[in-house]
Amino acid sequence: MWDALREKKIGVRIMLGIVVGILGIGMLLYLVPQGTNDLNGAENVADVGGQAISVADVQTLLTKTTHGAQLPPALLPAYTQQALDQLLNEKMLALEADRMGLRVSDQEHADFLKKLVPTAFTGDTFIGMDRYSAEVQARFQVTVPEFETEVKNALLQQKFQQLVTDGIRASDDEVREEFRRENEKIKLDYVLIKPDDLQSKVEVSDADLAAYFDKNKAQYAVPDRRTVDYAVLSLAQLRQRSPVTDDDQKIYYQSRIDQYKLQDRSHVAHILFKTVGMTDAESSEIKKKAEDALNKAKHGGNFADLAKQYSEDTTKDKGGDLGWIVRGQTVPEFEAVAFSLPKGSISDLVKTQYGFHIIQVIDRESARTQTLDEVKANIVNQLQQEKAEQLGETVSTQIADEIRRSGRIPIEDLAKKFNMPTGEAKLVEATQPLPELGNAPGLMDGIFHQRVGDVSAPTHTDLGYVVVSVKEIQPSHPATLAEVHDRVASDYRHGKAVELAKARAEELAKRSKSGENFAVAAKALSLEVKTSEPISRTGSIPDVGSAKQFTTAFTMPVGLSGDPISLGSNWTVYRVAQHDPVNQDDFEKQKAKIEEQVLQRKRQTAYELFRTALKTRLQQEGQLHFNAENLKRLINPA
Repeated sequence: MWDALREKKIGVRIMLGIVVGILGIGMLLYLVPQGTNDLNGAENVADVGGQAISVADVQTLLTKTTHGAQLPPALLPAYTQQALDQLLNEKMLALEADRMGLRVSDQEHADFLKKLVPTAFTGDTFIGMDRYSAEVQARFQVTVPEFETEVKNALLQQKFQQLVTDGIRASDDEVREEFRRENEKIKLDYVLIKPDDLQSKVEVSDADLAAYFDKNKAQYAVPDRRTVDYAVLSLAQLRQRSPVTDDDQKIYYQSRIDQYKLQDRSHVAHILFKTVGMTDAESSEIKKKAEDALNKAKHGGNFADLAKQYSEDTTKDKGGDLGWIVRGQTVPEFEAVAFSLPKGSISDLVKTQYGFHIIQVIDRESARTQTLDEVKANIVNQLQQEKAEQLGETVSTQIADEIRRSGRIPIEDLAKKFNMPTGEAKLVEATQPLPELGNAPGLMDGIFHQRVGDVSAPTHTDLGYVVVSVKEIQPSHPATLAEVHDRVASDYRHGKAVELAKARAEELAKRSKSGENFAVAAKALSLEVKTSEPISRTGSIPDVGSAKQFTTAFTMPVGLSGDPISLGSNWTVYRVAQHDPVNQDDFEKQKAKIEEQVLQRKRQTAYELFRTALKTRLQQEGQLHFNAENLKRLINPA
């Protein structure tokens, strides 16, 4: 079998060489094509070797990836495409693995699962499926079958990456060039020209505004607007009308007594030095580092500051604070120390499967039941909220019944009968928030479907219950200059300031390149010159941004000025003030790290080319199909 795989490795390398020669490094394409339309299935977007990918599959993965969060519309196409890419990649690799006879063995799968979830085992003993499922759900928010399938897919991808990239090397010249690019530094004199700073210099006459408005009238249509009267039954009102008696509190407390039982708990912080996957020699070095930190912690060092400096846990930014923990939440070695040390003490080094810990016990509490007085405030708040919601439902039903009985009852009479404060919102637009009414799905849509004089049924918002009545409708229409005067003036002033910023940038560059002193020319144009710190190609300049925008500057002699650079509506002009050559003595110190960076970049490029070539071949062989219409609707919904 291994002989066969070695032959296939050679075949992959040969194929990769051909791909690189034909496609070139620049062809790192998305897996999603512009689309053919040769796929059956009303809800399918792709088919890989007979395995369909449906719209629902993509949306399910997207929801899982974003943890159900609502994505901004502008980002949705990119995230959707990434989800589809992932599903395509998994199925394409599975198909290619089947063709090549490449497999993830059960032992490989099990070993990797054990590395990912070390707490699933106590020594070599499995903790049981129930605790394992709970651990997977807590850490990865997926079920065990989903988790193990994802792990298997990841292992298969690793195997392909090894096949494709095995044999790729970073030459000494490539490493030296990268060393030069990372370490070469320049210092720049520069000016930042912002249109916002120039708007006050733009003079605006009535004639200018009129001409600008006439030219851009299409941008200034006034949308449909409505003036509405409203009455609000607020949650604050309802809570005031929902008293909570002592008996209510006692009954609530006694019926839920179990939830007020506190286990032994310990408030701890820790500093973690990870050793997962390390050799014994590497672990020994880590232990020395941990002992040094422990010595500082034991001799007056600020624990939180030491955690921020040393810890490799996600809690480092919080000073290592894990909050309150109870028994069973942590690995046994950690738990034993956390629940045996007295309050205020710091442990010696504690070794777990994660690494070395230094544990600080901030506070300790023994198991007990909280008294009614301790939880009284929360109980009152909860009961008051529940009673207010019940009362709100009752009163809103009464209001709705009154509206149905009375027809077009004036909203003032309705508000008076039910003791509801009233107000008016003038010339409201459909996209305009109304904080005085609160938020609710369909609230604004309902307002813009009402007729004048109609009274809406009560709408439940986050502030309570709202009844609205449309008082006046102003249909959409082309704006007059008077209606949008301030907006037109602002747009005109901004546009002129943008033009002025560009003109000044071009003028400064021209004068500097012609030999005029950079600082003198800038001062004549009322521009402030700043000098950057020495920056590398991966650095940045405050207010200006990434040094990648100044790539040309690294090849220019000191004293020369570059072309103006557009930064959106802002502009910058620069002069090379200093050029620091690299210190060749640092090459050997950085060589290993830089060599790894170059190697990883080359491997990533090679693997992306392999995936692109695989997609092309599968399409040519008729094993990869797309439904162009479904694809378009999925990635770019109307």
